[in-house]
Amino acid sequence: MGDQNILLAFILSVIILLLVSQRSLTLAMFLAAFTLGIITIPNSLLPLLLGLLLDPSAIALALAVGLIPLIGEVMSETGQMDRLIGNMRIGRRAFLMLSPALIGMLTMPGGALLSAPIVDRAGGNLPRGEKAGINVWFRHILYLVYPISANFIIATEAANLELYRPIPYLAVLLLFSLLLGYIFLLRRCHGRIEYERRFSLKDLIQPLIILLLAPIMDASIRAFLNPQVKEAGTLIAVSSSLTLAIIIGRVKPFDLRKMTVKAKPWSFAAMMIGIIFFLEVFRSSGIPELMRDLPLSPSIIYCIAFALGFSTGRIITPAGIIFPVYISRFGSISPSRFALIYYGIFLGYVLTPVHPCVSLTIKMLKTEVKDYMRVMIPPVTAAALISLAALHFLS
Repeated sequence: MGDQNILLAFILSVIILLLVSQRSLTLAMFLAAFTLGIITIPNSLLPLLLGLLLDPSAIALALAVGLIPLIGEVMSETGQMDRLIGNMRIGRRAFLMLSPALIGMLTMPGGALLSAPIVDRAGGNLPRGEKAGINVWFRHILYLVYPISANFIIATEAANLELYRPIPYLAVLLLFSLLLGYIFLLRRCHGRIEYERRFSLKDLIQPLIILLLAPIMDASIRAFLNPQVKEAGTLIAVSSSLTLAIIIGRVKPFDLRKMTVKAKPWSFAAMMIGIIFFLEVFRSSGIPELMRDLPLSPSIIYCIAFALGFSTGRIITPAGIIFPVYISRFGSISPSRFALIYYGIFLGYVLTPVHPCVSLTIKMLKTEVKDYMRVMIPPVTAAALISLAALHFLS
């Protein structure tokens, strides 16, 4: 097959991925993979899929990703997150940073609706557009460093990086983002929160342990046990966190069944298989060899990453496209460059009204898209220009 046809096949698969992912990311990944594979590697496509379905690493990773939203559902339904937020005895600014950030760690559909009312009450007389910006900016900010999330797992998988290697660089970007959030969103907010209930250390510590158990266990298993299938450690860690949430929340079997149906862990697991399948087809299609000669600089790839984050309202879809393209062009990606490009996706993702959390926040807080954009464009622009300059300097 000619190089031009292979490139056209890739462009067609990306178009399908971008269009269908607005309805179903799982379906989009499988359709894009089959489209690309049927054109470029028709004889190897089904054996590749079968090998993937029998791969212990892929199965363990898919199961782990599937269980993550169920943890969020259990913690939400049992009131554990409410108790955590209700026992943070801190200033108003710190509360407005932390409360949506902690709730954002619960990867569940419509999660912005949980944090928006809290931000609305704690924000007092702040304009509604600023409250919307606070909710979205800080709700997603821990996505930059929290490793036990579908976004982070899939992005590092697509970049062929060990899960924890980019975190030190992303931690710097997290601090930078907190500073920007303070300057652009929180300067006019003062005072302390008035609480109706007495402080409970137990209700503060227990939910924190659930949230931190999985990443601590996963990192410990990888460091001290070094399992042959590293993803098995992730599955054990996530399962442990879920088990603890169920025990602390005293969840009955019938209630757990209802929570499972609502969280749809099988959908997330299938999505993970679809993403890995697309990446494997991409790597086998001949596209990586073609990409090496394209005039793509890291700065151009960053701009494409930002545009994909903005146009899709997702992190997973752009990561599944942009990091394989980068590796095809340059052979590998350093943790620092990964961090900056991932940040570019993140910035497009928090700015766009296509992002469900943005549209839900705007609706919940009864504001307008123009008011939200007016608030968010300055910090996003500053973050994008500085991180793009840093990437250019590294290049």
